[in-house]
Amino acid sequence: MPRPEYPRPQFVRREWQNLNGEWEFAFDDENEGRVKGWQYGLPLEERITVPFPYQSELSGINDRTIHEIVWYARSFEVPPAWSGQDVLLHFGAVDYRSTVWINGQEVGHNHGGHVPFSFDIAPYLNDGVNRLTVRVQDSQDARQPRGKQSVTGLPHDIDYFCTTGIWQTVWLEPVPPIRIDELKINTQARRNEISLTVYLHAPAAIWRLEAEALDDGVVVAHDAVETPHATGWLNLNIPFARLWSPETPQLYDLRLRLYQGEELLDEVTSYAGLRDVELRHGRVCINGKEIYLAMILDQGYWPESYLAAPSDAALREDVEWIKRFGYNGVRKHQKIEDPRWLYWCDRVGLLVWEEMPNAREWSARSEEWLAAEWKRAIERDYNHPCIIAWVPVNESMGFPSLGQQHPGQYAFIERMVAMTRRLDPKRPVIDNDGWEHTDITDICAIHDYTPTAELLRQRYQETISGGNLPAHVWIGDKPLFVLGSRYRGQPIMLTEVGGFLLVPPDVPAEKRDMLYQFYGSFHTAEELLAKYRDLMEGIASLPFLAGFCYTQLTDIEQEINGLLTYDRRPKVAPEEVALIHRKLFLK
Repeated sequence: MPRPEYPRPQFVRREWQNLNGEWEFAFDDENEGRVKGWQYGLPLEERITVPFPYQSELSGINDRTIHEIVWYARSFEVPPAWSGQDVLLHFGAVDYRSTVWINGQEVGHNHGGHVPFSFDIAPYLNDGVNRLTVRVQDSQDARQPRGKQSVTGLPHDIDYFCTTGIWQTVWLEPVPPIRIDELKINTQARRNEISLTVYLHAPAAIWRLEAEALDDGVVVAHDAVETPHATGWLNLNIPFARLWSPETPQLYDLRLRLYQGEELLDEVTSYAGLRDVELRHGRVCINGKEIYLAMILDQGYWPESYLAAPSDAALREDVEWIKRFGYNGVRKHQKIEDPRWLYWCDRVGLLVWEEMPNAREWSARSEEWLAAEWKRAIERDYNHPCIIAWVPVNESMGFPSLGQQHPGQYAFIERMVAMTRRLDPKRPVIDNDGWEHTDITDICAIHDYTPTAELLRQRYQETISGGNLPAHVWIGDKPLFVLGSRYRGQPIMLTEVGGFLLVPPDVPAEKRDMLYQFYGSFHTAEELLAKYRDLMEGIASLPFLAGFCYTQLTDIEQEINGLLTYDRRPKVAPEEVALIHRKLFLK
């Protein structure tokens, strides 16, 4: 069923048309679609519900076998009131390579499965009914940024079924030929200031920009500027501003208008949270105050729809579950999540580490693909106050020779950090979450599934006494730093811990081997809660830590180490977990 929620909550226009819902669909295993002329708008035999991948139940197809080429088509009409405007066709995310036709004419391509793209289709439109056709190729290519999607197409260990094709909202938007194209928001919490950089779809000329900040509908700040460029800068100073934090997620609505003389050309709305993030003396600070990061790993999969959220309500509920369990942050793992999820993190008050889905094989081409898509992800999500850190690489995924001191792979990870800092100099960057760090990571992020408090204290006994960190992580003799790099005083966090399994009692013995049981397993909620409490007490006894991230929020397919089941039922009382956090970390 269509999702009516506006898909781009930080850059809103009043007029839009949702294209989710029933589309025509076809597999093209022999790559014959172009030969058959499907690009010219011919009808396709199958039906699929967009934006759900064909592998999922909500798509209406529910076919988990591999089909590397798929086609979509549908008819649509543009409202007559949109005449004379540009019409942008938006795709939230399509995995992986896309080609788009309108009325049989090719309008554009996209490469990248986790970020949005759009085309102005006004020159291709007819009066009345129009045909939209999309071809998608999603190869089982290990060089392709894919996150936790299995290269084999079959779930195993910590990889899952694939998500092919359209998996976020498709929509139309009428826009004036001269318009606001992009908005970049920076805040200075100490100065109560919101700085706006506005990029115009316009020639260099004299334009007037006006901006307002609103609190509950009341204008609290205003600025206007005339600019001779296609870029304008405005500053909104809010007297006695309330700052954004997990405890008080205050957001100010923003309204921007573009004028030529006295003629209003365009208007968009957005929002901002006044929030600073800094690293000081081995700790993370929000708005100048130290905060202990009590985070949970969230991979954003659903049993009925995989990477695609089943609804906006489902995105909000996951955020609210995390808050109920008493966490103040979340590490979104190997996924660029739907902007609606970030919107709810902004609204509810949840700190986010955003992490790029990685490839599984290294090559010059895989580096190029990864960097290009990561840049677009940062640009898409830059304005969200909830995001406090960027993670371009996790556990050396796609860089298998780092542990063997591969200088080329090391240099590329450092380039990823440098690129991220140029795009966003205000948030910390974790170079390679888990192990095999370079010299320039902003946080020393360690994955450590040591299962008990006693063993954890033994492992870090030297560090507790003021000595060095262990040279290797808990598994596989993987070095914490590589190629002569070393710890240089950064905040230290255990960014994957726990992972305790609660094995369902009704699982037949012959199916237990299918479950991923790398982690310790238990059979009752009481036992799971006791092990969780013990682990948290061990973490709290490590005074050098700036925080932790527990694995994980939900079960996913064969990996059953969530605090929630795959269908979002709690295995332990959230209030009990939250009480542990309040007593140990969030005093």
